[in-house]
Amino acid sequence: MSTDEGVSLDKARDMDEGSGDSAVGTVDQPGAHGGPNWWHRAHPVFTPLSAFFTGLLVVIIVPGTFGAVVSWLVDDDTAESLYPIVLVIFVVPLVLLALPRTRRFGRYMLFGMALTGVVVVAVGALTFWILFSNDS
Repeated sequence: MSTDEGVSLDKARDMDEGSGDSAVGTVDQPGAHGGPNWWHRAHPVFTPLSAFFTGLLVVIIVPGTFGAVVSWLVDDDTAESLYPIVLVIFVVPLVLLALPRTRRFGRYMLFGMALTGVVVVAVGALTFWILFSNDS
């Protein structure tokens, strides 16, 4: 590759490994445009952030979606009796914790799920207290 064609693949691999000029984007495949390809593999906060927000979204989206779909498919009494099945979603981070390669992701996902529950309960309790204290 000549110097006027852009970043060579060898230089891109060097930059991807941390040596070289970091101002130029990296190229993992021929013909790909430069970009922050290092982010998903090497950035120290990518896994904790993505796992935390995955846990947050799981706690918020899965129970509501499950309840809506089940109540749409069957009558209300059956839907109410099937709703505890949604607790199976808590098995996912426990399985991730058991596997060595996904242990870090599972730990932060469980943290995100637990913290979301704590925030929801705390805000609900505070709202309940404010409503009843101002009721007099």
